[in-house]
Formats: sequence, C-alpha cells, structure tokens
Amino acid sequence: MLDQAAHENFPVAPFFLPRAWRADLMALYGFARLVDDIGDGDLAPGGGDAVLLGLDRVQYDDRPALLDALEADLHRVFSDRAPGPKHPLMRRLGPTVRRCALIPEPFLGLIEANRQDQRISRYATYGDLAAYCELSANPVGRLVLGVTGTSSPERVRLSDAICTALQLVEHIQDVAEDLGRDRVYLPAEDMKSFGVTEDDLAAPTGGPSVRALIAFEAERAGELLDEGAPLVGSVHGRLKLLLAGFVAGGRAALQAVAAADHDVLPGPPKPTKLSLLREVGATLRREG
Repeated sequence: MLDQAAHENFPVAPFFLPRAWRADLMALYGFARLVDDIGDGDLAPGGGDAVLLGLDRVQYDDRPALLDALEADLHRVFSDRAPGPKHPLMRRLGPTVRRCALIPEPFLGLIEANRQDQRISRYATYGDLAAYCELSANPVGRLVLGVTGTSSPERVRLSDAICTALQLVEHIQDVAEDLGRDRVYLPAEDMKSFGVTEDDLAAPTGGPSVRALIAFEAERAGELLDEGAPLVGSVHGRLKLLLAGFVAGGRAALQAVAAADHDVLPGPPKPTKLSLLREVGATLRREG
C-alpha cells in the first residue's frame, strides 16, 4: 500500500525532507490510503485487512463495518491501555501521534468523509461540497502542520484553502472515473447553471457546456490556491519547498486541464514533470 505513494498527484514525503518528517508523513499516508481504500472498495482481495481490524474475513467488502473497525483501532492508537492497535499501519501511526502530539480529530474527519461517501454521491451546492472537503482534504494539511511543528490558526486557515483547492482539482481531473463509481463531485447548482447533465458527463469527450463548467470549477480551485499560497512564505527551509510543491502541483494540474481545452472526459489531464518544476520555481519566487 505504501508503494502507491510514489504515484500520487502530489509529493507525499520527498527525499529532501528530514528523515523523521519523512517517516511521520509516510505513516500519515498509510492511514489516509487505508481509509480511502476502504471507502472506495479497493482493499486487496482475500479479506486480510478485515481480519487485521478484528472482523471476519467475509466482511472484506462491508465498508461501514470496516470504517467502524478502523475508527475503533484509531482510538487504540490514542489510548494508553492494552491491547494496542491491531492493524500494522495503525501500529506504525502510534509513534508519529505521540512524537508530534497529534489529536484524533483530523483522523476522525478522514474516516467520516469516507462514511459520507457511502451515503452521499451527489452535492447540491458548492457549500455542500466544501463541507465535504473539510472532512476529506483539510485534515491532511492540518496533520502536515502538526508533524512539522508549525501549526497556528492562520496557517491552518491557509492550509485549508490549499487542501480544498487540491481536492477540487482532483474532482475536476477525475470526473469520468468518479462517475464510473456513481459519484459526481460537481455541484448540481453549477451543472444546472451551465446546462450540463450526467449524460453529458458520460460522453467520451466533453461538449462546449461541459468544458465551460470545468473551466468555471478550475477557476474556483485556482482562486483557492492563490488564497492559501501565502502559507509558503510563512515557513522556512525544507518545509517551504514541500508546501511550494503542493501549491505548484495544483497549479500545474490546472494548467494541464486548460491545455486540454478543459476536456477531462477522455481521462485526467496530467502535468509534466517539467511544468511542475517550473511552477515550483515560480511559487518560490513569489513565496506563494
């Protein structure tokens, strides 16, 4: 599971970070990946994870039960009582939680986001989608600030803007894939405004109305990235480079979407490594 980190849109634990930070970030990634794989039904076949979480092997595809069991294991991470966590990824998380004095709430938010995915597959308004991102994305940035010892109310606010933006970028890139999972993360109010139906999203390529809708959502995500970008200038050293990579990754992805004329239906437009490096440099030069 941790091998998937190398294939994420944005850097998880780059080589230039201190070893302790990298270990802690990979522990966080292991938890986040496990939660998402449970929520998406992407666990390895055979029911091994269900058994590790204390369930019967036949419950390997019972997502609500698996999320409940994972939450119970998370509480064991934060408890001093025996027995400790059951799942190896949760046991790996324990030292990070103690060393960085992390709190349960961000982890619980990620679990709750995946519970929500089992109940809700459409979002009426942008406000509804932003509330979902508060659970599914913003906790990640808060945990990064916690691991690096740089959390403050203003940095959390800026981080939330960046994380929501990055989540929106992924939603924009993955419209076709999400629809294949019977999920639509484009607000219904926006689809109605642009005259877009779900049948339009199921087409092989996007027509003018779909591309106009994607351009609108991309502009919103870009504005959020700009809002949160001053976070980069508020820190120093290697953390500055890491955060610049997050912001640059979002900006480069949006450039790739624009270069595809906002037609994301054939597949997610991806930035090149060169475009990403250029955006990192530009972000560092303007410190956000």
